[in-house]
Amino acid sequence: MVALLRPVPAAALLLAPAAAAALLLAPAAPLAGSAVAASAVSGRRWRSVRTNAGGGWLSGLLGGKGGGAPTAMAVTPGTVKAGDPVLHEPAREVAPGDVASEKVQGVIDRMIDVMRKAPGVGLAAPQIGVPLRIIVLEDTQEYISYAPRKDIEAQDRRPFDLLVIINPKLKNTSKRTALFFEGCLSVDGYRAVVERHLDVEVSGLDRNGSPIKVQASGWQARILQHECDHLEGTLYVDKMVPRTFRIVDNLDLPLPIGCPPLGAR
Repeated sequence: MVALLRPVPAAALLLAPAAAAALLLAPAAPLAGSAVAASAVSGRRWRSVRTNAGGGWLSGLLGGKGGGAPTAMAVTPGTVKAGDPVLHEPAREVAPGDVASEKVQGVIDRMIDVMRKAPGVGLAAPQIGVPLRIIVLEDTQEYISYAPRKDIEAQDRRPFDLLVIINPKLKNTSKRTALFFEGCLSVDGYRAVVERHLDVEVSGLDRNGSPIKVQASGWQARILQHECDHLEGTLYVDKMVPRTFRIVDNLDLPLPIGCPPLGAR
């Protein structure tokens, strides 16, 4: 995916991870236009297929109409795509004693690198073909500055530093919810409205193996829920509001009659 930063339309209130390496649970023959790689995770051999096509700015997170933003046909390089088993099955916990290992630390480094190069604001390990319960997330003032002020306020979006959470456990801390469009690099070029809780708490281990607890609200809470869903084998399309699924180029079109309005409920 190119790293050019482009303005985002008002309707493109999205989040989702950047990603790499499509994991196949059974041996696969080489695909034309693809690079095939194999990796070992906790002693198990995995075969992955990386796609080589190009994508657009924040394809799975904040892409929208115009300015070279992705369409339904755009494919982010190296991303695991919907239908790949790694995206639809629960990921495995990381043994606390393995956190400091070169293997796990290497996975974390690659996740951060992929997320930032996308650029994106969140990533789950299954999206780089690794079925482990690890998420990374980060939102910067620069990313936020490309969204209209009214959208930033509606999303309750604020910058936060890099977070690495291993074996995250998610808990909703209020009954407040909001509906906004989401996208995912594993479902390139499409968006749908998803209802999420506005206040959550996530606990787990940081990359050093120390306990970590994050209390979040607004957009950060949405990112955490989206990434934690990936660890359960759930994509945003599994939770989308019916009849809101659309290509990026149609984000500014009105929602169908009867669909709930965007924003807090």
